[in-house]
Amino acid sequence: MLQDMLMFSLLNRLKPCYLCSEFNLENIHPLCITCWKQLEVNPRYITKQEVSILVAAPYQFPLDRMIQKFKYNQALHYTDIFKQICERVAIPETFQAIVPMPISKSRLHQRGYNQAYLIAQILSAQYNLPIWMPIKRNHEQSQKGLSRIERLIGIEAQFQLAPPNALRYRKVLIVDDVVTTGGSILALKQKLNTLGCHHVEAFCIASA
Repeated sequence: MLQDMLMFSLLNRLKPCYLCSEFNLENIHPLCITCWKQLEVNPRYITKQEVSILVAAPYQFPLDRMIQKFKYNQALHYTDIFKQICERVAIPETFQAIVPMPISKSRLHQRGYNQAYLIAQILSAQYNLPIWMPIKRNHEQSQKGLSRIERLIGIEAQFQLAPPNALRYRKVLIVDDVVTTGGSILALKQKLNTLGCHHVEAFCIASA
């Protein structure tokens, strides 16, 4: 009986790695050690569009596939991995609120969730910070074939102030899954500046 209980306890602890599906006694996290090392988690600050952005890892295999599936194929179990990544990132204690990158209503209806909001929830619980969403996003048009200036103007036009809210924060952290050019982060930062946010930085899981 005792042997059966011990075996049940051991099997209950064993979980396959989310990437390679291998069972391992060391798999107390969503990923095995081998797959975790492939993510190359190394938090660092970069600057894009004159915005300071803290990124956790490079946007490369296998993290790029994970983010794509998380974003477009409802692979929400990858939230466990992103939580593990966030635990290895030190967010400065100066921030008063977290602002997830907004998506349009059409994108929200299509996906069923905002991936940036799910990441923001992880950080909110980790640092006991409120999630603040004072900006909404209109329909996101394709930016292909446009010049850099035209893209920035187009992206900036997508962001609009949400209905008036009495809450105001001065130091906020924008959260998104991936940063590429930084255009969306810059546009959101500029809108937040109009609300009195004088210190705005960003955090992204990966940088492309």
